[in-house]
Amino acid sequence: FPLLLFKEFSSTSSTTAVGTVTSRVTKNGNAVVEKDLLNHEDLAGDRGMIDDIFDETYQEKEGPKPPLRYVWRNIILMSLLHLGALFALTLIPSAKIQTLAWAVLCFVVSALGITAGSHRLWSHRSYKATLPLRIFLTIANSMAFQNDIYEWVRDHRVHHKFSETDADPHNAMRGFFFSHIGWLLVRKHPDVIEKGQKLDLSDIKADKVVMFQRRYYKPSVVLLCFTLPAVVPWYFWDESIVISFFIPAILRYTLGLNATWLVNSAAHMFGNRPYDQNINPRENPLVSLGALGEGFHNYHHTFPYDYSTSEFGWRFNLTTAFIDLMCFLGLASDRKKVSKEVILARKMRTGDGSHKSG
Repeated sequence: FPLLLFKEFSSTSSTTAVGTVTSRVTKNGNAVVEKDLLNHEDLAGDRGMIDDIFDETYQEKEGPKPPLRYVWRNIILMSLLHLGALFALTLIPSAKIQTLAWAVLCFVVSALGITAGSHRLWSHRSYKATLPLRIFLTIANSMAFQNDIYEWVRDHRVHHKFSETDADPHNAMRGFFFSHIGWLLVRKHPDVIEKGQKLDLSDIKADKVVMFQRRYYKPSVVLLCFTLPAVVPWYFWDESIVISFFIPAILRYTLGLNATWLVNSAAHMFGNRPYDQNINPRENPLVSLGALGEGFHNYHHTFPYDYSTSEFGWRFNLTTAFIDLMCFLGLASDRKKVSKEVILARKMRTGDGSHKSG
């Protein structure tokens, strides 16, 4: 196959890199497809990592799959959490407007800890953040309570590198329920553990803010995910302690979890594929609304190093607006962005043609 040389991605601070593209036959899930691949060294650019790029050399092991091993503690806790969230819904008519506004604020802040923090900053290194911003995103990440940043990054890089295979922690080929929440209720597939241990996470280990959070993660979650959201309405505007706990803490936390999980489930199954029809991730605007911009998933898996995870800027993408604001304030820099020429070329080569209809 011929090699094509062109500008692959650019930074909004005028940094550019060149990538080499070649077509190759590879395996994604159960489908054997022809894909356009980029030279890994070029694609890494100044991010200093390539472990979020799909590894076409991975082969699933032959023979029967390992038996499911249920994690009953997680099953019980997740069941109780969702029952608590259902009860919280009945309390909304009795809640003060300040409490509801506080719950929304906690949702947005905690979501940014995942989307702008553990996802776009630490997992993909798609932009750079100063120490104050990294501290804020770490605090927000603990409020989100979706595993510490180190563990989140490790699982997410494995997800990208071995997407839709046995080594993918929330492999969507195993169905909606598994990719949404089921993967947290059973023991990981041995390949997930094996491949996760082989990742280069030296950049994460070198971040003292991340490792500080990992060391004190449990108390930080108790304080930031449950105590702070519940105490503020009760203390400052005399909200009942029951409402203060169940709405800003329990309901907000449950909605945040499911918004993230929908990226793993719905955005891998429902929507169009204008950038690469050979992979399962889809463009799902509804998921983007709930997950602050993370539902443009066909784009994201095609160009995982783009800080916006979308070609449409702020549209349905509060996280991109937040990162842009941080750059304006001097707290972030070096945003990686794919050029429009490369996006169009990729649509023409591997897309499903849906971009032609808008």
